[in-house]
Amino acid sequence: MLSMKKTFLVLSCIALVTACGNSSESKAPENKDTAAATSATTAGSDSEKALELIGSSDCTTCHRLEKAGAGATIGPAYSDVAAKYAPAADTTVDRLVKKVISGGTGVWGTVPMTPHPALKEADVRIMVKYILTLKK
Repeated sequence: MLSMKKTFLVLSCIALVTACGNSSESKAPENKDTAAATSATTAGSDSEKALELIGSSDCTTCHRLEKAGAGATIGPAYSDVAAKYAPAADTTVDRLVKKVISGGTGVWGTVPMTPHPALKEADVRIMVKYILTLKK
């Protein structure tokens, strides 16, 4: 089994390579099995979209999926963020979306998180929701 770090790297590469629009049409589920498959596909596509957005932003300059040792990153690992803020309530997601866009300091130490005003709120929401699923 691949480590979380390798899995993240592989998924990031796949998301970047396959970063093209989905032209398939949505259909109403015909039964439970179809509904479950559709839900799994949606969850997979949400994860792929989140990884694509994270990979195309500057987020990985300061953050990693997991800590790789002392001094490996400036900001907290995504898994640490997920552990701190889980469960992913709507108010938590809203607060973190604002924090990513506006920046901030004090929660994870003295180094401030730079603001990202150019990121779209909807895109940041996708990224935050994905990151909060990474709780160990």
